[in-house]
Amino acid sequence: REGAPAPAECRAAPRRIAVVGPQAGSPTAVLGCYSFPVHIGTQHPDMPFGIELPTLREALAAEFPGSEIVAAEGCGIDTRDTDGIAGAVAAARDADVVIVALGDRAGLFGRGTSGEGCDAPDLALPGVQQRLLDALLDSGTPVVAALIAGRPYALGRAVDEAAAIVQTFFPGQEGTRALAGVLSGRVAPSGRLPVSVPRLPGAQPSTYLAAPLAARSTVSSIDPTPAFPFGHGLTYTDFTWSELSVSTARASTGGELGLAFTIRNTGGRRGTEVVQLYLHDPVASVVRPVQRLVGCVRVTLAPGERARVGVTVPADLASFTGLDGRRIVEPGALRLRLGASSGDVRLSADAELYGPVRQVDHTRALHARFTVGAPTGPA
Repeated sequence: REGAPAPAECRAAPRRIAVVGPQAGSPTAVLGCYSFPVHIGTQHPDMPFGIELPTLREALAAEFPGSEIVAAEGCGIDTRDTDGIAGAVAAARDADVVIVALGDRAGLFGRGTSGEGCDAPDLALPGVQQRLLDALLDSGTPVVAALIAGRPYALGRAVDEAAAIVQTFFPGQEGTRALAGVLSGRVAPSGRLPVSVPRLPGAQPSTYLAAPLAARSTVSSIDPTPAFPFGHGLTYTDFTWSELSVSTARASTGGELGLAFTIRNTGGRRGTEVVQLYLHDPVASVVRPVQRLVGCVRVTLAPGERARVGVTVPADLASFTGLDGRRIVEPGALRLRLGASSGDVRLSADAELYGPVRQVDHTRALHARFTVGAPTGPA
């Protein structure tokens, strides 16, 4: 977020870091419900994990050897006990930054808050974790929220007030070390959300594949716009997109469309942009989602470098199941949207398919093809 503390690579490491939250001291926090230690190991608590599972506190202590790490749990995953929140706030007030690790306990059939048979009525953080987060935001210390969870939880005021939010889901054995590397600035993050993160716990729609009336409109007093849309993700540099050209704007229902554009790293460090291509079909015999992801590619550039990116879009990507149950490609207008997320379209182009309705099968193209030219400019 603008105005947030820079990663340690760009400035002196914090003198004191408060590491709090129910996920900060749990070695299994990073494991999903079908991992062996969670699936079977919980039935044999005396057995060792058999793998190295550093906690987030341990990973941060190794990442910041010159910083004092102050620990406080604050609360449990799904308990209602708030007695530990005051201690966590006190630790935060005495620190330069507070990292709060929140989220889920993976499990099966009620043994966790996320996993097979572990359902939730809404997307509010389990237990009193939101109360802990809000109390830390009131501490006056910059708050970094790390979400180690199986769901995209609504985070309330933290969306606007936290210095940073990192969503890891259940990243696996090396997850805490990877997270520590991102928080220190040693690693520039390049992940993108595979889901939308809601602003409200009960927000609908839950997917970006929605009809036009699912967006903000006058027919409802509730704004369903997600806090962070599908495909969203930040890194420690900036990119500009420009010079869009369309080589093939019209193609048959069995042909291919073509376009190209230039992407440039305008920031101060090496980074990766994830180019996403969305297809918008405004008129079809069956109502289509407003847009649908049909391809993506990673482009890694040093500061000042630029690269030309070519995109080939098979007409198959406009196919859908028609009224008679056949998967077809119809002629008509399309719009191709290039963006950094489903909610951040940078470039767009109109296109058209012509010719007869064409039936497709399992051999159809499933994604666009990208070519990334050699980087040019300052290294």
